Order: sequence, then structure tokens, then C-alpha cells
Amino acid sequence: MAETNKYIDTLNKYNTQLNDKEISKKVNDIIAKKFEENNNKEVYKKIYSCLDLTSLNATDTNESIWKFTEKVNEFEGSTDIDNVAAICVYPNFVETVKEALTADVKIAAVAGGFPSGQTFMEVKIAETALAVANGADEIDTVLNLGHFFEENYEELAEELDEIKHACRDARLKVILETGALKTASDIMKASILALYSGADFLKTSTGKGYEGATLAAAYVMCTAIKEYADKNNRKTGFKAAGGISTTEEAVRYYTIVKEVLGEEYLNNEYFRIGASRLAEDVLKRIEE
Repeated sequence: MAETNKYIDTLNKYNTQLNDKEISKKVNDIIAKKFEENNNKEVYKKIYSCLDLTSLNATDTNESIWKFTEKVNEFEGSTDIDNVAAICVYPNFVETVKEALTADVKIAAVAGGFPSGQTFMEVKIAETALAVANGADEIDTVLNLGHFFEENYEELAEELDEIKHACRDARLKVILETGALKTASDIMKASILALYSGADFLKTSTGKGYEGATLAAAYVMCTAIKEYADKNNRKTGFKAAGGISTTEEAVRYYTIVKEVLGEEYLNNEYFRIGASRLAEDVLKRIEE
């Protein structure tokens, strides 16, 4: 019981009793006041450089992933716009990306029983370790929602800690699946537990099966990142993912990060957007 209290004590250091309507109002106010000043070509360029270009389809093949990577290679040096931050794929395609990649872009892999996270801890650890051994610079893994809803915080944290250890030097992005968590209070609790367990990034969603990113979830997660950094002197990143397909939507997330976390987070070390369709829209808007 003493061990479990460690996690309760950690949560008690933060305000996790949040009002959803109040959060929505704060988000709407930020967007109403600040969106226009960020809705410009320079911000679009910055957003492009913060993209995790993603291919997570049941139909992916070695050939399709190779071609996907070649497009990123071709972009490198062809324009004054910085390339995307990372290519994100299933773990079995990491090796293909590594062989094909010539651009200065990170390789990210989903691992740990993506997208449900419902498998043996040993499998999650092995999958993470194999992805890193094959060349992944970043691992995107799903927080164990079963443990979360049972309030089994000890096992939840231990599992993330083990996955983090298997990452070695790779950065760990923990996906909260905010569409399943639903409330601001649960999103805040999950954020704090993930950060406490070693997450380098908090990510909103898998984009599979549940509602994707929302601005309200982004606001709560960024608030958690800020408060955790203030208390522990450890800076972590934020990634929005799931259903973001237009430049305007991306600018809204950029605006939330800017207002809650500040300018120092507006680079691909600390801010990402996971996207498959968004990249083309952003490039089109830059050209316009």
C-alpha cells in the first residue's frame, strides 16, 4: 500500500479536479484572441518542420514505406522549408525506413501493442527494444488504460518505466488516448502519471478507434507539462495526433502550445503534430 501512495501523493501535488466547461472556455478565448496572429506563412513553415509524417495502415508494405521515405528524401534541400521532424511507422518497417532514409529526419515507431496497448508487458518491452535495435530514434506507446481506469497506478507506472528503459537513448512519447479518457480531470491525471514514469513527450491519440486530438485535451496536457517542468525542472514535449488534416487546425494547436508553454516549446524538440494528410495541405498553403 505504501508503494501505491507514492503515485497518489504525486497526483495530489497537482490540481487534477478540472471543470470541462471552464477548460473549453479558456481554449475558446485563446483561439479567439490569438489565432490570427499565428495564421501566417512563417508559422506554416514551422508547423511543417514539426510534423511526424505517419503511415500506420494495415496495408503498408516494404515497397510503400520505401516510396513514402523517398518522398521525404526528395524534399530535403529542394526548398527553404525545413523537412518534417520524423517518419512514423509500425515497428516492423523501421529497418526499411532506415535503409531508405537519406534526409536528416528522425525515425519514430509505434510499439507496445499499438493501438490498444493490451498485451503482455514482456511483449511491449521486446517490441520496443527490437524497434530501437532496428534504428528507431523515437517510440510512441500507449498508456495502459485498463490499469488507469482500475486506478492501478503502480503497474501503469512500472510498465511505462520498463518501456522507457527498453528505449535506451530513443525518446519515449506516451499516447494518452484522450478520446477514451474523455474528461479534463482524467487527462490531467494520466498526463502526470506518464510524466512521472519517464515520458519525454505526451501525445493525445492513436487516431484509431477513439476521437482524435482536441484543443481542450491539448490545453490540459500542456498545462500538465508546464506544471511538471516547474516542479521537477524537466522539460518534456507535446504531440497532437488523430484527425488533424488542415493547416488551420494545426495553427490552433500551435496557438495553444504557444500560449500555455511559450515560444521555447515551438520547435520540433518539444512540439509535434502526427499527420498523414496534413503535410500536403500545409505545403499548398505556404505556396499560396
